[in-house]
Amino acid sequence: MRLDCEGFERLPGGPAVYCFNHLSWSDPFVLMATLPMRPRLSFFGPKEEDMGVGGRNRLMVWTGATIPYKPGKNDLLEATRKVGAVIKAGGIVAIAGEGRIGALESALLPLNDGPAYFALRSHVPLVPIAINGTSWLRFGGRIRIRVGEPVVGSGRPDRASVAAMTAAVGASLAALIADAPEPDRSGRSGAWLSERFNDWPEGSREAALAAQLAGSSEPTSLAAAGG
Repeated sequence: MRLDCEGFERLPGGPAVYCFNHLSWSDPFVLMATLPMRPRLSFFGPKEEDMGVGGRNRLMVWTGATIPYKPGKNDLLEATRKVGAVIKAGGIVAIAGEGRIGALESALLPLNDGPAYFALRSHVPLVPIAINGTSWLRFGGRIRIRVGEPVVGSGRPDRASVAAMTAAVGASLAALIADAPEPDRSGRSGAWLSERFNDWPEGSREAALAAQLAGSSEPTSLAAAGG
C-alpha cells in the first residue's frame, strides 16, 4: 500500500485517546504501521466473548495491542480500568469511535460516547484520526491518514461534558474525511481480502451502505466503543 500521512505533528507525544473512523478490519493495522512506536499504542476492543475465536480476533491478540471486553458478562468496568492503566503508564488508547465499520469513505456514522468518556476520565487529549482508502484493499492502493487538532476537555466526565467533546471530535473527523473519493471495487482477490474479516451488522456491505445512505444508523453507548 502507498501511505500518505498528514498532520502527524499534531500528535500530543504523550498519553492520549485517539478516535478514528472505521472502514475496514485493516484500520488498526494501518495505524500500527504509521503511528509512532512511542508512546505505546493499544486498541480498545473488539468486544467479544472469546478472543480465541475468529482469525481477526486471534490476529489482534497476537499483536498484544488490544484491550478486549466481554459485553455479555458485564466486563466493561474491568476494561475501563485497563484503559486507565494504559494511559496512566504513559500509553495511547485508540478507539473506533463509530463502534462499527462504515460503508462510505466520506461520511461518518454517529459517534458513541466512549472516546470522550475515557479522555475526560483520564484528563488527556482526544485526538481525531481520519483513515481513507481502506474500504477496498488492492496492491499499490493509496491510503491516507490525517491527524486533526487534539480536543482538550476539562472537568468530570458527566453527560454534558462527554456530549460536547464527542460533538467536537465528530465535527473534526467529518471535516477530515469530507473530500475522500469513493474507491472502485477491488478485483476478485482484493475484494476477498477487503471483506475477509469485516463484520456487517446488516448482513452485507450492500445492506450497510443502503442503511447509511438512508441515515438509519444510530449512535451507540459506551458499551459499543470498541468497534
